[in-house]
Amino acid sequence: MGANAPRGFWPAVLRSMTGFGRAVASAGDRTATVEIRSVNHRFLDVAVRLPRSLMGLEDRVRGVVQEHIQRGRVEISVTVEEHRPGDRRVRIDRGLLVALRAALEEARDVLRTPEPVSLSHVLGFPDVLQVEEPPADLDGWWEVVRPALAEALAGVAAMRAREGQALGADIAARIERLRALRQKVQERAPVVVREAAARLAQRVAELAPQGVDPQRLAQEVALIADRSDVSEELARITSHLTQLQVLIDADEPAGRKMDFLVQELNREWNTIGAKAGDAQISHWVVEAKAELEKIREQVQNIE
Repeated sequence: MGANAPRGFWPAVLRSMTGFGRAVASAGDRTATVEIRSVNHRFLDVAVRLPRSLMGLEDRVRGVVQEHIQRGRVEISVTVEEHRPGDRRVRIDRGLLVALRAALEEARDVLRTPEPVSLSHVLGFPDVLQVEEPPADLDGWWEVVRPALAEALAGVAAMRAREGQALGADIAARIERLRALRQKVQERAPVVVREAAARLAQRVAELAPQGVDPQRLAQEVALIADRSDVSEELARITSHLTQLQVLIDADEPAGRKMDFLVQELNREWNTIGAKAGDAQISHWVVEAKAELEKIREQVQNIE
């Protein structure tokens, strides 16, 4: 599979940010092994580890990864083997070699030791022998690294898709529970207003047995109803839950959008709890916020 494989090899499902892939590719006497690990991260953070001679391929590797992954900490390790004699050359620093021998002979004279200066003494010093690497054939090596990279990415994609599918199923189940709680609040809200109006009427009757202006009482009841009205919050909750479900089924990175919707849902439920002033609704709000917290935890691992 080429490195520029179509996005079709990325399954059209919700994807997590956790994955692993490994692949080996060979061409002629060359072999490349690519390992990829991806974990949670707020943004896309790509780290590439290559042999020193192939550091010139880093931008190509990074570019391929960025075509297919939009969020996560992605670590790519590339190792290579070449099954033929290389063109390495070993160079002797003649000047340093002569200087070292002279220094060792002087040290021998100072110490008045009969020990002779040997070749091993001189060659043990750094930089006397220097290995010269020929320029790497970057284009040739890319033809080996590229298919291994693509296959390893496909492995990462499969794992991220499997975990994403499980996350999506869990979130979808919690969305249904939130819808059920929302329905309970909608059914309970008018009852709360009626009960509040009844309590107000009873209190007025106790404080003013002679009676009060019915119009004034109606105004107070209307004010209570207005303060405790949660219809707008319930409508927005319905919309946000629908959008969450759409994102679960969308073929695009959805983690950031889902995180935003969870924040908005949390805000709406908080407002309902503050407005309603009802123990039963407050209990449902607590349940809803617990479900939202679990969704938020899951969303942190979604691309």
